[in-house]
Amino acid sequence: MRNEKTDHLYLQVAHQIEDMIEQDVLRIGDKLPSVRILSEEKGISMSTAFQAYYHLENKGLIEPRPKSGYYVRFTPKSFPELPSCCEPPKKVKHASVGEIITEVFRDFSTQSQLNFAVAVPPIELLPAARLNKSLVQVMRDTEGNGLNYESVQGNVNLRTQIARMSLLWGGTITGDDVVTTTGCMDALTLCLSAVTKPGDTIAVESPSYHGILQLAESFSLKVLELPTNPVYGIELDYLKKALKQHKIKALVLIPNFNNPLGGCMPDQNKEELVKLLEKENIPLIEDDIYGEMHFGKSRPRTCKAYDESGLVLYCSSFSKSLAPGYRVGWTIPGKFKNQILQLKLNHTISSATLPQAAIAHFLEHGRYEHHLRNLRKTLHTQCLRYVQAIKQYFPEGTRVSRPQGGFVLWLELDKNVNTLDLFQQALKYNINISPGRIYTLQDRYYNCMRLTFAQPWSEKVEKGIRKLGELVKGMK
Repeated sequence: MRNEKTDHLYLQVAHQIEDMIEQDVLRIGDKLPSVRILSEEKGISMSTAFQAYYHLENKGLIEPRPKSGYYVRFTPKSFPELPSCCEPPKKVKHASVGEIITEVFRDFSTQSQLNFAVAVPPIELLPAARLNKSLVQVMRDTEGNGLNYESVQGNVNLRTQIARMSLLWGGTITGDDVVTTTGCMDALTLCLSAVTKPGDTIAVESPSYHGILQLAESFSLKVLELPTNPVYGIELDYLKKALKQHKIKALVLIPNFNNPLGGCMPDQNKEELVKLLEKENIPLIEDDIYGEMHFGKSRPRTCKAYDESGLVLYCSSFSKSLAPGYRVGWTIPGKFKNQILQLKLNHTISSATLPQAAIAHFLEHGRYEHHLRNLRKTLHTQCLRYVQAIKQYFPEGTRVSRPQGGFVLWLELDKNVNTLDLFQQALKYNINISPGRIYTLQDRYYNCMRLTFAQPWSEKVEKGIRKLGELVKGMK
């Protein structure tokens, strides 16, 4: 949440100007007050005025013109059109997602590639030094120096810290409600195991995160894809009809900053969804891994915040916000807690001791919220920069999502463009993308792609987007 009392003064001024740009009070081409006049009007130093303009320039919202001053360069109204909503599926499909996923994500740590496929924050955006201090400290303080097994439910201090975090999204949980896992995928795996059996049907968004589709395939599940709006998520009216036509055993959704569309389900929709599923006694597995990565003034609430019956199994991790390699995740499984604990005991016994303890120590002493504020500002800036570059270098008519958080953009290209072919062509230039076809079990999204904006904006990134634009133009 933006705190006017604690934000640096230059940020307060920058936010005021940014709000005017968003509200269309200031439009593209409008000249801004000179640094001197801004300094006098706001009662700030010239240095602070420069910092405010530099911050907006970094976001690509304004630009300096030699001997002329600063001008508005980009506004939300100049975004490309939104991608279209998908059509309802023709039938429920057995999960099968193909070998292309393995090829796309074969080695996402390869440094030689410009990787637009993986939604992971680069190390330079993470508080490595503070995390190292926490790790060293817990190695000294933990009984047995962290060599012992952790309890099956997970580190007590970590679970307490997670419970405190839940206050930001409307949660009223305790540490005893939390079960730690090895990342968010492990949490999803445990939850899906607890509420389904082979042959069952689950409902997901469309397009849907490929990892969820792979998980469904490994469990021999059928999948119903729900039409999903790129702004506000699944179409609830379609879901109501689908519940009458299909025996759906569970929903698996990413309500906050959906991957890959980036949409965020409004709070009233979340509440309506939870009540609907409660009436039908259908579990909801909520993947909220991007919830902390919001660009707005406050964190969006979760479906779990409206859960009164224990049917929402909440899943998340610190992989997108703090330490991808630590693989520390968790679930708040409600009424399914005992099944989850039994499954975890059977599959992994417990989660790694030291990473849990280090994350818990960091949450308690490492200024996590301060780190998140900086990360959110950086990601928002990168999102705007990437969208501007796509608008500049891709063919006219390219549709782009407008995420208000997370790491990813969804692009809809001309019908003649096949992004499976684009993926192969781009690899020749050491550029990696995610073809849209891997986000569905239906025969669709061949002309779509997911592009992550995790990599900090740079000349290399701009050249990569320019090259992708050239390849797309050639295919069109």
